[in-house]
Amino acid sequence: MATSSSNSSERKPATTRKTPTAARKRTPGGTSTTTSTQPKTPVEQVQQIAERAVLVPVGASLLARENIVSTVRGLANKYSTRQGVERELKRFERRGVTARNRLERQVRRTRTKFERELRQRRTRVERTVKQNRRRLEREVRQVRRDLEKQSKTVTANVEKLVTDTQERLSSVS
Repeated sequence: MATSSSNSSERKPATTRKTPTAARKRTPGGTSTTTSTQPKTPVEQVQQIAERAVLVPVGASLLARENIVSTVRGLANKYSTRQGVERELKRFERRGVTARNRLERQVRRTRTKFERELRQRRTRVERTVKQNRRRLEREVRQVRRDLEKQSKTVTANVEKLVTDTQERLSSVS
């Protein structure tokens, strides 16, 4: 199998098509005629389709081969010597350290954010509980005062009834 060069200037297209403006030829009389690369007969059309059906996979496989060869050459250049291997290993190690440090920073940031939110929620809950406790104690004191007032009023009314009743009983006797 023959090796192909990766120089793109050596590659030539299988067929060339000319645009109508590029395909004009000048004749000595000053008029222009157009030449076309389109097949004129059905046989030429079939021949062109058959050529394309063969040339497309061949071209694709050649491009794939060139890509593989360049990749293998690149790897061979990187890993052909001990220094190259060590250089690549150090590069991998640096990337690993960078990724680890980035992850640690992200974890610290996330933990700090979580702790801050937790403190804020705890403070909010404690504040709400204190407010509710104060409100409840205030209402309990108010109800107690009202009960004491009412009990004093009831006691005074009962005492008045008792004295009134005693007076009536003593006046009747």
